[in-house]
Amino acid sequence: MRIAIAGASGRMGQMLIEAVLDASDLKLAVALDRPGTPSIGQDAGAFLGRDTGIQITDDPKALAQAECLIDFTRPEGTLTHLKFCAEYGVKCIIGTTGFDTQGKQAIHVASQKIAIVFAPNMSVGVNVTFKLLEVAARLLNSGYDVEVFEAHHRNKVDAPSGTALAMGQAVAHAWNENLDDIADWARHGDTGARQAGRIGFSVVRGGDIVGDHTVYFCGTGERIEITHRASSRATYAQGSLRAARYLARKERGLFDMQDVLAI
Repeated sequence: MRIAIAGASGRMGQMLIEAVLDASDLKLAVALDRPGTPSIGQDAGAFLGRDTGIQITDDPKALAQAECLIDFTRPEGTLTHLKFCAEYGVKCIIGTTGFDTQGKQAIHVASQKIAIVFAPNMSVGVNVTFKLLEVAARLLNSGYDVEVFEAHHRNKVDAPSGTALAMGQAVAHAWNENLDDIADWARHGDTGARQAGRIGFSVVRGGDIVGDHTVYFCGTGERIEITHRASSRATYAQGSLRAARYLARKERGLFDMQDVLAI
């Protein structure tokens, strides 16, 4: 399967390139990056000391050479790439977060032409955690206060993270609620006593934290914590490759990692 990687000179892009190069059933076909990026024109494997023969380009028309794009960039870049993917019939793995309603709608429309895996987190462990949260929320649906904590590196620009939002949504869904109706996004000043049935969020940004997420179920006399900590972006890369292999059997449609893992 011929794979294109967006954000090729970024930390996640490089991790994806290395994972594809090491996979026997996948082939690196395209490496994309933003116009003006210093790496444009360099070999995509230069950071590994490997000659891949694939030069990093800022031309999205290069996507015509690929069968599947893996994109962990920013919403505006991803949506630009998505237009070309839909035009060329290139399948798409979207790990980008921070889309607004219009952006999500554009992904849904594109899925009518091509197969897309769109997930806030490609980690196998995180997606298992989503399932655990659903089970816990159904059993702890009364007498427990839920708080979602997440921490990421200082360069992450959206908050709460897409993963934290998905965790909150998993709990809200188990409670038959809409997350936006019961979420407390921030607290400051005289907030009063905590209301039952709400889901609170707290965020840390600092250093090089790859990604920590904890959901607290706080009851009287006890506290249950369900935590996932990522120590390397390799987990996201390997999950993305599983998603690409899953899409090899799909022509069109919108899927997530729960579909990929058959959870």
